[in-house]
Amino acid sequence: MAAHAIRTRWLGFLFLAAMLVVLAVLPWAINNYWLRIATGALMWAGLACSWNMLGGYAGYINFGHSAFFGLGAYSSALLMNDPFGLPFLATIPAGMAVTALCAVAIGGPTLRLRGAYFAIATWAFAEVLIQFATVMDFTGGTGGIGLPPFLNERFFYFAMLVAAVLTYLVTWALFERSRFGLKVKALRDHEPAAEAMGINTALVKLQAFVLSAVAASVFGSIFAYWVTFINPKSVFGGDITDQMVVMVLLGGLGSLWGPAIGGVALFVVNRLIWMNWGDTAFYIAILGAAIVLVVLFLPNGIAGLFARRGGNGALAKAAEKLVRGGER
Repeated sequence: MAAHAIRTRWLGFLFLAAMLVVLAVLPWAINNYWLRIATGALMWAGLACSWNMLGGYAGYINFGHSAFFGLGAYSSALLMNDPFGLPFLATIPAGMAVTALCAVAIGGPTLRLRGAYFAIATWAFAEVLIQFATVMDFTGGTGGIGLPPFLNERFFYFAMLVAAVLTYLVTWALFERSRFGLKVKALRDHEPAAEAMGINTALVKLQAFVLSAVAASVFGSIFAYWVTFINPKSVFGGDITDQMVVMVLLGGLGSLWGPAIGGVALFVVNRLIWMNWGDTAFYIAILGAAIVLVVLFLPNGIAGLFARRGGNGALAKAAEKLVRGGER
């Protein structure tokens, strides 16, 4: 059994290495149109992963995740324009810092809520930001704000690729292979019990919330520079969060690779519908059908088809060992 597990692990590493090689050479094998589609697929896979940090691993369904995507986008847009005129790469950490501060300010009170109450509170936060960006002059109001154009599709593809790879690496390291991940899963399974065993659930939830928000802001910064123009609805809109939720549910809630599977699949379907029919209204129907089918037939998502039985039980046992060992 041990030899089989080692062989399986190495095969997994080889598969991931091969995928990275394919992704690295892809820009030279396709035209710019398909390259933009590939860039968008990477962005949505990364955004779905960022939502999954809180919604999947911690069990807190966030319906306002687009707020952090928009904060990253507007931070880069404002800092790249006059009077600041900062280079793009310098605006990413600035956007991450702004987003982290907002996440701490919002997460403190809202993470005391659970279920629908938390979902509504986060949705309201995103709506507040839409209205704020709409009425303020420095954001451009409803007219939006432009960014200096940079017509290099390969740059944005690799920017999204690096951001997505780092997001999944952080998720794997913190939520799948660390004590922090065990704490997050323990509070997801039974928060009162986790508190009783010594886990500081308020701190752990806030840390997961900030990590999730900061990851989304990075993709917002890259997106803003990529499309060169943003407005409140295009980066704070509720449909952005809705798509992340469905992508994670389809791929597998609380799994590492589920968001990648769901994100890429749904975005490619969206683009194919637009290419063939020129109207994405049909895509809304597909989203609804996907939710129904997942709830009825794939409660653990596509990734759940490949997961071994007993995985959640093993995680719960690991969390129990952790807290019994006195880890705070």
